[in-house]
Amino acid sequence: MWQTIIIQPFTNVLLLINSLVHNFGLSIILFTALIRLLTHPLTVQQFKATRAMQSLQEDPRYKKMQEKYKDDKEKFAQEQAKLYKELGISPFGSCLPTLIQFPIIIGLYQSVTRAMAASPMELFNLEQIVYPKFIDTATLLPLNNQFLWMDLGQPERLTIFGLAVPVLAVLVVLTTFLQSKLIQPPTTSANDQSAMINQSMSLTMPLLMGYMAFTLASGLALYFLASNLIGIIQYAILGRANWSNIFPWLKKEEAPSASKPKATIIEDVKAYDPEPNSSKSKPAAKKKGSSSSTNKKIRPPRKQKK
Repeated sequence: MWQTIIIQPFTNVLLLINSLVHNFGLSIILFTALIRLLTHPLTVQQFKATRAMQSLQEDPRYKKMQEKYKDDKEKFAQEQAKLYKELGISPFGSCLPTLIQFPIIIGLYQSVTRAMAASPMELFNLEQIVYPKFIDTATLLPLNNQFLWMDLGQPERLTIFGLAVPVLAVLVVLTTFLQSKLIQPPTTSANDQSAMINQSMSLTMPLLMGYMAFTLASGLALYFLASNLIGIIQYAILGRANWSNIFPWLKKEEAPSASKPKATIIEDVKAYDPEPNSSKSKPAAKKKGSSSSTNKKIRPPRKQKK
């Protein structure tokens, strides 16, 4: 079932792209871009859920609850659930898109490894799952695994000054770290539990991905690198990348501009508030009336006609 729904279609699409471009490395990059495009709605939903949770943590009501029930975790969880329901926020909204993408990632992993067919047995198994109506196995298989300096079926190493340097693995670590920092919302408190989790994930995930890129076939490392770069471009185009997490001085420059709109909004509210205007007009009317009455008093009395 898993092979029929996920692995077989993914493998055939990857081989179909390769039959058009005749370059397996470029096929992996284009296939990664296609998957990123198809999962774009999930990415947008994940961003919205993450920002909603961040806005909730900055809400004064949430901070009051934290202070009030800091010694009663059960009561805090109950009040937190009520606030979630009131604001229409799902605490699992940011996790669900990621969980949905896990089968896709696993399917991609197995599709790339099967398409490369590093051994005769793997080549035989690959021919069993290829759609013969779309792909001519006689001319397409076996694939040419060479891309740039890499053999996509083997772990990547580039000899520099006599040393075997895993360039692709290093790039995977750097881009994974950069991507994880860009999607993190700005932290408002050092004791924020979600911020601590994000901080630990931004360190462990790059190391995990780098280890996989270092030990597994370079075709998978190429997929990781392409996915990270496309993701960074995607976040930048959406305007949801938090560059201040990478460049701290941007946060300092944005601080004055962020406080200015708040003051402007308060001034606008005061200016357009009907109560202060009405209260000002009433004393003015009384003042005018009092001045007229004073004028009447100092005016000399008229002489009566005889």
